[in-house]
Amino acid sequence: MTTPAPGIPLRHLLMSLGEPLVELQAAPAGLDVPVREVAILDPEDPATAATGELVLAIGARGRAALPALRAAGRARAAAVAVKLDAPGQADALREAATEAGVALLSVRRETRWEHLDALARAIISGPDAPETAEHNAGDLFSLAQTTAVLTGGIVSIEDTSSRVLAYSRSADSDEVDDLRRLSILGWQGPEPYLSKLREWGVFQHLRSSDSVIAVEPHPELGLRRRLAIGIRAGAQPLGTIWVQEGSRPLAPQAEQALVGAARVAAAQLVRRRRELSADVRLTQTLLTGLLEGSTGPQSLATHLGLHPQRPATVLGYAAVGGDTARADVTGLISVHTAARHRSALLAPIDSRIYVLLPDLPAALPVATVRGWAQEVVDAARDHLGVQLRAAIGSTVPGLARVPESRAQADRILDAMGRGGVMPEVAALSDVQAEVLVSETLALLQERPELRDPRLAALTDYDARHGTRLAESVLAWLDALGEVRVAAQVLHIHPNTLRYRVRRAEQLTGIDLAQPQQRLLAMLQLRLPSA
Repeated sequence: MTTPAPGIPLRHLLMSLGEPLVELQAAPAGLDVPVREVAILDPEDPATAATGELVLAIGARGRAALPALRAAGRARAAAVAVKLDAPGQADALREAATEAGVALLSVRRETRWEHLDALARAIISGPDAPETAEHNAGDLFSLAQTTAVLTGGIVSIEDTSSRVLAYSRSADSDEVDDLRRLSILGWQGPEPYLSKLREWGVFQHLRSSDSVIAVEPHPELGLRRRLAIGIRAGAQPLGTIWVQEGSRPLAPQAEQALVGAARVAAAQLVRRRRELSADVRLTQTLLTGLLEGSTGPQSLATHLGLHPQRPATVLGYAAVGGDTARADVTGLISVHTAARHRSALLAPIDSRIYVLLPDLPAALPVATVRGWAQEVVDAARDHLGVQLRAAIGSTVPGLARVPESRAQADRILDAMGRGGVMPEVAALSDVQAEVLVSETLALLQERPELRDPRLAALTDYDARHGTRLAESVLAWLDALGEVRVAAQVLHIHPNTLRYRVRRAEQLTGIDLAQPQQRLLAMLQLRLPSA
């Protein structure tokens, strides 16, 4: 018995198709229903369907699609796609789809069914099908969407024959110019426009250069301003990334983002051309093993052609109060990092994302790497509304010591996660004291036997009597015994503070004149459950 293909969630199919091809009209079973196959329903055939199918109701416009909807509902199909002759037809079909329990997609009249069929099948079963968020991070559609966010434009990725491989979604169809619209609907750039681009020398530049080229607007041709860059593997052209300007100017960093996107796209296209989907998984396995110290460096170095004895650094990223293992964040980090370092490798592990920078120049300043990390943090905040922390691990002399760099990045991220005033991006030299204090507090938290029971009794006394003796002692210690400074922080009278400190000493028997006892009190009273 053949096991049915797992398929992809309907939401991922819609994210990849998007405007201007289809529009969701109804989804009574939600957007997580699996789409396993595409079926073409000819108007002369009986209305049939199978579980998990996307049914393309060719020729059944408007109410003529009702039998297809009902059959799809009985068979537990995923969705039915139809073309509408008039806006009012959608209401009746939505009602029928809701009653049948099957999703309804409306297809633009200009869309050719064979192109929609080919695209849907490629998304569902192709090597870049976005089956999960992590898989979607390596998908060309996800890359196009990430590039659109970073550039502020409308993106399409094409092969060397100007066939569209992927494109970003556009919220406003009025922003899309004729070349973009016809390329998506026709699945390829229209020849009259392509001949103009050849005449202007655009394709010659894209084939021979790694730099971005600007194509100025031509209103008489229905063309808005756009940027383009060639996707290349060495001297071999693989395709092109186009960014069309919408109603607002492109972002100032658009050209830099395009450079990174072209490098990411090149890696994906090379792997796809060589049918190396297993190779991608192998790279991730070797990289994760190296970062965790369970795999030696030679396997990864041999696999990717890296020099194992050249300097390397690990960057660690973590979201404030959340998980960074999301496709949009991962894609943003990969594009930004690739723009700065050609050999950068990225691995999400648990709730953090790590970037390995191998083959670094011997004298690369930490400030340069800090600037790269800050660009990522700023872009995540500005474009995605995500607050990231970034830690710069030590620069180690070779891949064998990469786990040390990752461990140092983790130490910094751990300290950042425990609170306090910390920068968004930091190397250990920036936050040495904070990291050491944080690790000491973590040890005290994990090892109760290392704590002074008299200080624990003081916090218990506060809890039972509603007093603030422990807080007052800590403020006094932080102020180095300056009573007026500590009292001002607590908003109390200096004499009140003096009384509280004396009372704490009387209750516990602690002598705060002793340096060792003061030091332990400063640490232990910082614990959440001190």
